[in-house]
Amino acid sequence: MTTGTDRRGRVKCVVWDLDDTLWDGVLLEGDATAARPQIVAAIRALDSRGILNSIASRNEEAPALARLRELGVEELFLHPRISWQDKSESIRQIAQALNISVDSFAFVDDQAYERAEVAHALPGVIGLDPADVPAALDRPEFNPRFVTDESRRRRAMYRSQIARDDHERGFTGSNAEFLNGLGMRFTIRPASHPDLQRAEELTVRTNQLNSTGRTYSHDELARLLCDDSHLLLVADLTDRFGSYGTIGLALVERGRPHWWLRLLLMSCRVMSRGVGTILLNHVASLAAAGSAPLRADFVATGHNRIMRVTYAFAGFTVVSEDGAHSVLESDPSGIQPPPAHVDVVVERGVSAAGSAPGPVGGPQHGVDRRPVRSAGPRLGA
Repeated sequence: MTTGTDRRGRVKCVVWDLDDTLWDGVLLEGDATAARPQIVAAIRALDSRGILNSIASRNEEAPALARLRELGVEELFLHPRISWQDKSESIRQIAQALNISVDSFAFVDDQAYERAEVAHALPGVIGLDPADVPAALDRPEFNPRFVTDESRRRRAMYRSQIARDDHERGFTGSNAEFLNGLGMRFTIRPASHPDLQRAEELTVRTNQLNSTGRTYSHDELARLLCDDSHLLLVADLTDRFGSYGTIGLALVERGRPHWWLRLLLMSCRVMSRGVGTILLNHVASLAAAGSAPLRADFVATGHNRIMRVTYAFAGFTVVSEDGAHSVLESDPSGIQPPPAHVDVVVERGVSAAGSAPGPVGGPQHGVDRRPVRSAGPRLGA
């Protein structure tokens, strides 16, 4: 049975109809199409919570976008689909463009037929009549437990991603040349208490690149942060277009004879940037510096096969399997340097002992805000 806790914050994007939904009247029939203040206020409220908004409307694209600009709301919507295709197909395309599951969508339309069409094609999407929107804002699905600074900047980060995508589509060189030109910087740092809300959010929101599918609450993470036997690391990524935000999390139990990587996750937003193994190889290098074999839990969830591939690519092999749960172990000789197109910065405090007694694993490993250049095996060699 799905509980309120399971549902909390499930909606990541709300897709809106236009005619008689966002505005009164039908645009192509020459109606005045005044915006509905209550709907615009709801869209802004969702945006402030880090919930994205888009459009699926049967309309002519140019006049509809022009009207949105006139109303001062065009910037609130990402990847709008304004055409004569089925609304379910528009939602599929929006989900693909945003790289999030359709099961995390809600759809608002005044037409019962349109809501029924989407419900039939995409049963995981929550359908709402515009009149139901004010009450829906109080439902747990539309209320993440925490609203972080990163949540409030989510739309801006997606806008940066659109600029990256536009640049990539117009780029005529190789993929390696494109990545080299982004100026990416990957920062690994020990988590602090202000990071814990975002860390919990990552465990809830990340599916494809989550090693176990387990979620951790803020209170659980706070206890682990104060436990000397555990190391909690977060990773941030920036490039010349802006910040991707905090995109990675690793929870390590420093035991004997093994260290255990209890959770590794990366945001799917950086899947195409070639940074998927950086945090994993960093943890492996820390374990090697601590003279401990590194083992990792992997639990197949039906969504995270790519994470299993990531472990294999980083040289992890299977030690044991029990149903969906596998125990993997790192080969220290297979620890890889970061890719050449990324500068890796390891903040002071990220060491085998959990503090910063000095360099670990190479001449620049563990220093404060100094890049570990990716041209050589300095990260965990």
